[in-house]
Amino acid sequence: MASLGIESADQRWEAGKLTYLLIKSLHMITAIATISGFALRGYWMMIQSEKLNIKVVRIVPHVIDTLFLLSGIALVSILQINAFSEPWLLAKFAGLIGYIVLGAVAIKRGPTLQIRVIAFVGALSLFAYIVGVALTKSPASWLRFLAG
Repeated sequence: MASLGIESADQRWEAGKLTYLLIKSLHMITAIATISGFALRGYWMMIQSEKLNIKVVRIVPHVIDTLFLLSGIALVSILQINAFSEPWLLAKFAGLIGYIVLGAVAIKRGPTLQIRVIAFVGALSLFAYIVGVALTKSPASWLRFLAG
């Protein structure tokens, strides 16, 4: 039957695994790109560099963040997870909202350098929390390792 264009269950399973691995890889790569770019822009913010005003520096993070978010949504869909019934996913979403808000304050919305630096440290901390939640599948994040 495969010669007629009809896939076997094994072929669909393998294609599904490959799709999952590709999207998970995209999600992890964009996570690294997101935090790396944010750290660099945060450094530029602290030294008050004009590089923050370069058009590509203002646009590229939105493209990366969009791919990051879409790949996360795709993973939830592929895995058929009800995101609202999984405490660890709700924790990731809450952390993401906090990260976005603090990131905006850190890079451009904070009225003083001191507030922007505090927001920057808070955003980095929230990102670390989100990574811990992703790795442990627990809202306790990195503290789960202490609990055993």
